[in-house]
Amino acid sequence: MTQPPASTPSDAAPAGDARKDSLIEYPSPFPIKVMGQKVDGFVGAVTELARRFDPGFDASTIELRDSRAGNYLGVTITVTATSREQLDDLYRALSSHPLVKVVL
Repeated sequence: MTQPPASTPSDAAPAGDARKDSLIEYPSPFPIKVMGQKVDGFVGAVTELARRFDPGFDASTIELRDSRAGNYLGVTITVTATSREQLDDLYRALSSHPLVKVVL
């Protein structure tokens, strides 16, 4: 019985090939959980940032969840991810917003 030839380095994707470095296929829906204090303007701020990075963002898909004590609010947004750079920039923008405590 013959064995298939061993793969050679030329068979593999180049080391810098972003398609092989990412586990995400672009474009695709990508949920992001954002947590912050339950204050006026929090959901609006998260929505505005989502739209800045995903102009087609549908705010009707937002999911809200109060903390047990009701002091904090979890907001799940689902954006259309088009690149790693877009997601990284959105995470940075969300994380640096003064109303946001945690981004997952």
